[in-house]
Amino acid sequence: MILSYFYLSLIGYVLGLSLAVPPGPVNAIIMNESSKSMFHGTSVGAGAMTADLAFLIALYFGRVIIPVWAFKYLYIFGAAVMVYLSISVIRSKMPSKTPKGNYFVGLSMGLTNPFQIIWWVTVGLFLIERMTILSVVGFFFGILTWILAFPYAMNKIGSRYSPLLKVFSFLILIIFAAVMLTYGIGSFF
Repeated sequence: MILSYFYLSLIGYVLGLSLAVPPGPVNAIIMNESSKSMFHGTSVGAGAMTADLAFLIALYFGRVIIPVWAFKYLYIFGAAVMVYLSISVIRSKMPSKTPKGNYFVGLSMGLTNPFQIIWWVTVGLFLIERMTILSVVGFFFGILTWILAFPYAMNKIGSRYSPLLKVFSFLILIIFAAVMLTYGIGSFF
């Protein structure tokens, strides 16, 4: 019995990491903001985690699925946001300088990121349909682990490698913007 509880929590934990760890726009901003302080980076991740909670609640109670036609607009809007953020990163002028502002950057990125939305309407639905509350707790613990450990690590190495981290963040954001724009425009044809 205890082993099955551990197993369900572990599955949730791994699913949380599967959403939080892959390189992407949120991690690029976390990386950039962590050079200021660990808390600046963590606040971006906390905003994105709040978006995950919103998706979980929406899917659980309404089994809400974004209409397919809406994705092309989300991709184009998301690409524009990524371009804006990539330019902000390279200029070192992020839209907000406070952890509170960074939280809202992470939240808005999480709510408008088509890849995060797709994760929720696919893997997230599996989490909701097949798992227990222990899996959900494990899921958010996985995300929390990442949004604490990653900014800490980036803060420790960030001061020495800040210019390289900015260029790397810029490149990740531009690549994601290009991919999202390609999907968005391609869906019109």
